[in-house]
Amino acid sequence: MSEQTLADIAAQLYALPFDEFVAARTAAAKAAAAAKEQQGLAGEVRSLPKPSVAAWTVNMLAARRPETLRELAGLGQSMRAAQSSLDATELRRLGQERRQVLSGAVKAAQAAAEQQGRKISGAIATEVEETLRAATADAGAAAAVQSGRLLRALSADGVDVVDLSGAVALPGLLPATAEPAPAPVRSGKPARAGDAAGAATGAKAAIGAATAKTAAQPRLRAVRPEPRRSTPSAVERARALLEEAESAAAAAAREASEREEELAGATTRATGLEDAVRELRKELAQRELELKAARKHREVAAARAQQAARYVAKARRSEDLARERVLRLGDTGNTPDR
Repeated sequence: MSEQTLADIAAQLYALPFDEFVAARTAAAKAAAAAKEQQGLAGEVRSLPKPSVAAWTVNMLAARRPETLRELAGLGQSMRAAQSSLDATELRRLGQERRQVLSGAVKAAQAAAEQQGRKISGAIATEVEETLRAATADAGAAAAVQSGRLLRALSADGVDVVDLSGAVALPGLLPATAEPAPAPVRSGKPARAGDAAGAATGAKAAIGAATAKTAAQPRLRAVRPEPRRSTPSAVERARALLEEAESAAAAAAREASEREEELAGATTRATGLEDAVRELRKELAQRELELKAARKHREVAAARAQQAARYVAKARRSEDLARERVLRLGDTGNTPDR
């Protein structure tokens, strides 16, 4: 085995099909132990935890559809910027966009998992969705999800930072997640890095122009107080959060209603199949009784047939004897008396 770093081995292991992880980890540890220059690596490889099914599914998405996770991370950054600027309209728009992107991302993750030979249940799909939703709520969660080394599902409450303890293998390799102070969103479109740089340059130019204009004004106008820039109040911030939470709750309620309808349909089908199975079992029991009776009747009929065959044979022997006697008597009667 050529020299590899722990990060290289981890990247390979966490991109494998779920059921192959343990065997591949053991093989990698043995290979590292066999190489003199990598003996210390063997123990580190053995200590790499196996991910949960939900985390593995997200890792498959990171390995095969990384652009989907980048889109979610960018969307989350835009939502945090809109939240910081208390742009309720933008928050609603981004909330709707997030629901659409999340739906597509979950389907893509399920498809990636099925390509690796594992079908994802509804419960696991829900964990995957919660994990991807957390990636839009917190920059650290987004980095964890994009690492491809996720170990467990994530969740976000919209208030606290997402708990990443024990959530990622080799957490020290995660990139720094500090974000610049978000600028207010005004165009209705997610802010881009280039836009932010342009805004900074424009702001500097505007400040310079304003300074020159002020210097050119009469000195009496210079003492006029500048209008105070309003800052978001706690109530406004809470209202913006409330609108986002209400929108998310409505979407969750619709999803729950659809799942309830799906459950009702599945329950009805299961009940119908159970009834059909009971009827078939009753019919099978009746047919087994009929088969048992038919076999007994066959045995009796076979015995009677054998007895009848014996009677026929005996009767034929008697017939033959009688015929011989008649013939003998006939021969005697034809001889004249002397």
